[in-house]
Parts: sequence; structure tokens; C-alpha cells
Amino acid sequence: MMNMDDVVIHVQGMLENANPPVTEECSIYRVPLLIRQLNHEAYTPKVVSIGPYHHNNPHLQNMERHKVTYCKSFLERTNTSMESWIHYIAGKELQIRQCYSDVLEFSPKELVEIICVDSGFILELFWTTHCGTYNKYLSTPWFGIMILYDLVLLENQLPYFVLHDLFYLSVGDGNNNIPPLILLTFQYFDFFNRLDLSPNFITCHHFTDLLRTFHLCGRKQTTRTSQWPHIPSVTKLSGAGIRFESCKSKCYLNLSFSRQVLKIPRFTVDDGTELLFRNMVALEQFHYPDDAYITEYALVLQYLVNTAKDVDILVRAGVMKNLLGDSDSAAERTKRLCRNIVLKDFSSDYVSLWQDLDTSYKSRRLKLKSTLRRDYCKSPWQTAATIAAIVVLLLSFVQTICSIWQIKQS
Repeated sequence: MMNMDDVVIHVQGMLENANPPVTEECSIYRVPLLIRQLNHEAYTPKVVSIGPYHHNNPHLQNMERHKVTYCKSFLERTNTSMESWIHYIAGKELQIRQCYSDVLEFSPKELVEIICVDSGFILELFWTTHCGTYNKYLSTPWFGIMILYDLVLLENQLPYFVLHDLFYLSVGDGNNNIPPLILLTFQYFDFFNRLDLSPNFITCHHFTDLLRTFHLCGRKQTTRTSQWPHIPSVTKLSGAGIRFESCKSKCYLNLSFSRQVLKIPRFTVDDGTELLFRNMVALEQFHYPDDAYITEYALVLQYLVNTAKDVDILVRAGVMKNLLGDSDSAAERTKRLCRNIVLKDFSSDYVSLWQDLDTSYKSRRLKLKSTLRRDYCKSPWQTAATIAAIVVLLLSFVQTICSIWQIKQS
């Protein structure tokens, strides 16, 4: 028989020990299964784990010895004692745990070791990139690009304040020969800094957050609205006479529409495109739900591109660069960027743009229908005559082809 007093005591203990599962310090999130299942690989590191989430992934264990080597090299380079790093990380251990949305199953000792080695690896990687003194193995083009993309995955992050504090614990802040960490960070991720954003006065929670900042740079200031735009596909817009052009803006998010021309900054679809946008979108879902600018841009692309024909039109217009080669693959990757994603509002300038576009689209489509009805389909008899004329024209064309064929055969 159940002892109710024991149950009461047990539940009371649970309530007394309960803490908020996600604190204000949280900025590194585990991607929910409903989002992850659409493309598991887009959120999973390929060669190197950073932080606790993927530390025990058996496919990434080969990099552990390289990370230790890099960490040792940085400590020796800066004449830093391991003890000073350990004491600092141990003192921040609770704060570090609060940066992650999931409860971390690692003991304090294990977590301190993970943070220590991974921090040393990143700092040495940034330093060798700055100096051009690369590790022969990890600096091969394949490893270089794989590590770069692994370091921007949302689940594969360290809090940036930890890297900052450990860096200055090692090099101090008075040596003019050593660049500040934010400059080294910008140099390493320069590939994504399309608008040459200056590192001055830039703060970030982690590298995924920095990636989002790069993509937001140059975005026009706007207000948010609960209105939702109607966005036809590229093929439908093109059929109504709307043209597409690439614009000079390097900020992907700056779209414009005037004189029946939709101008879109040129973008590339390759193996990394979906990975980058999925991780920025996932970050916005949980950390920037009121400022989800990347999400709404990805949603716009999803509405515009539904089929291979949509891709082909944008490629011919110079708007899209398809490095996948196959139009169907490019369409599939683009149209699923925001599946299972929630967006509660839109930028007002986007809504205004799409309202103008939709009005023009409907007007030109109705004008085309009206012209056909007025000139060729005024009455049932005229409609039948028009159809008959088309049939006769087709039959004449076929007859001509057949005549030419007979002449060639004779």
C-alpha cells in the first residue's frame, strides 16, 4: 500500500530543489527534435566537438588529441600556467552551466576539463590563423573548411566571455603586439563577414551569434508587425510579368520592389548554405524571437522557391548561384529552411514590399485574363472560334512538318 506521507515528502523535496530550467544567461541551445529531424547533419559537428553537447560523440574522438596539443601549445606560447585557467573555469563553472539550455550530465571536474581544452584549442587556432603558422594536418583545405563550419553550429559553442577571459588571463591587455581576441575572431571568420563589419564595439554570446551579426549588418532599420504577407512563387510572379534582378547590396536581407522588378541580393546555394541559415534560425527561435530577421528572410526564400523551375528563373536572372548543380536539390534545400519554425511577426518594410508586389501580381494577372476575354472570348461562339483557330494552326504546323519530312525522305 502506498505511503502517502513518503510521496508528499518526495514531491516537496523536488519542489524545493527545483530551479528554472533556462536562465537569462542561457544562449546555447539544444535544437529540438522536431526541427533537427529535417536535417540532422545541419546541427551536428563533422570533425570537432566544442563544449559539452557533442563531447562524447564517438565520431569526433580522433580530434581530442589534436585539441589537447593545441591547448598545450597556446599555454606554452603565452607562458600561462594550467592552474590559473583551471581556477578561473572552476570559479565560473555554475555560470557556464547556465549558458546551456540542457542540464549537463558532466561532473564539475569533467566540465572544467572540457572547457579548458576546448578553449585552448580555439585560442591557438585563432592565433595560428593570424600568424599563418598552421598545423600541417588540420590546415589542409578539407579540415580547414570543416572546422570553420563546425565552429558556427549552435550546439557546438562555448560562452564567448570564457574565451575572452582566458585569453586576457594569458596575454594581458597591455601588449600592443598581440591583437585583441575580438580581432582574432573576426579574422578567423572573415569568410562570413561580407560587409567588412568592424570589430569595434561588437559583443556576442558565441560564434553562432556572431554569424547572425554578420548577416544582419547593413539591414535597414524597421518596425515589427503582426501582419503576414502573401508571397507567390517565383514562377507565378514571372508568369504575371514580374522580373527579377540581383541588387548591389551585400546584405542578403535587403530586398526591394519597384517598376515590376523584384531586386534580391545575390545568394549562393551550396552544401553550407542550409547549415548556416538553419543554425541562425534555431538561435533566433529561442534567443531572438522578437527580432527574427534571419528567420523571416529564410521564410521569404522558402515561399519564393518551391520547384526547380523557380531555381532556374533565379539563376538566369543572376540572383541565385547554384553550386549544387541540380535545380531540384537547390529547390528542396531552400523550401525547407523554415519548416517547423514559429515566426510571430514580420518586418514592416517586408510586409509593405510584398503588399505592393502582390497588388502588382494580381493586377497584371487580371489584366492578362481581361485581355484574353475581351479580344478572343467575348461570347461562346467567339471562344469556340478562337479554340478552333488554335487547333487549325497546330494542325497546319504539323502538316508542314510532315511535308518537310516527306521531301527529305524522297
